[in-house]
Amino acid sequence: MTPAQAQELLDKIIGQVFGYQNPLSLEQFMQKYAFDIRLPIQVNDSTTGEVTWAGSNNASKFITMANARKRGEDQDLMPARPLPDIQSILAAWSETNFMSTERQMEAINIAESDNIVQSENVFRSQFIQRSKNILFSDVMHDSEFIAASQRSQTSSFSVKVDDSQNVSNSFFVTWSNKVNNSFFINDCFDVTDCMFCTNTAGKQYCIANMQYTEEEYKRIKDMVVRWILTS
Repeated sequence: MTPAQAQELLDKIIGQVFGYQNPLSLEQFMQKYAFDIRLPIQVNDSTTGEVTWAGSNNASKFITMANARKRGEDQDLMPARPLPDIQSILAAWSETNFMSTERQMEAINIAESDNIVQSENVFRSQFIQRSKNILFSDVMHDSEFIAASQRSQTSSFSVKVDDSQNVSNSFFVTWSNKVNNSFFINDCFDVTDCMFCTNTAGKQYCIANMQYTEEEYKRIKDMVVRWILTS
């Protein structure tokens, strides 16, 4: 997935969620909305020096998954040598102890990402399973058209979804389930067209846990959307 393709995907997600043209570049979006999300870090393959992306930095040497497989095909075992003490054992281990990067299985069009399984169109993300069109996210399952989200599942066309499921067309949703067309939702269930609500369920056209008419809600929502995209 190229940066240009990732930008097109971001533009599509922002357009769907907010109903306005996306004003942010990939870098601006990442700095503004994904700053608190664990994302792959840029490292270098210790065998070739090429740039690669790792989901973990708890290692001193790295190797891309592709280079690791090639290395195994060319020489899966080293020649045996005496190992008289623990220092020689650790030295031998150091020669082969590389952390694999850009790991993926049954994945298509993946870039700057690590630990991607049965997914497609993923950019700068990690631990993504059975998902499509994912940007700047960590631990997402069975989702699509998601940006800057983490530890969530079964969601679509949303931004900043944390620890939630069944979220669609929404922004900044935390610890919630069955949320649609809503912004700034925390610990809620089954809410549609709501904003700034916490600890409530089965509601529509509510703002800060207060009930409004559909017309008044839409007027205030437009003001909030403009604030989000321009602040």
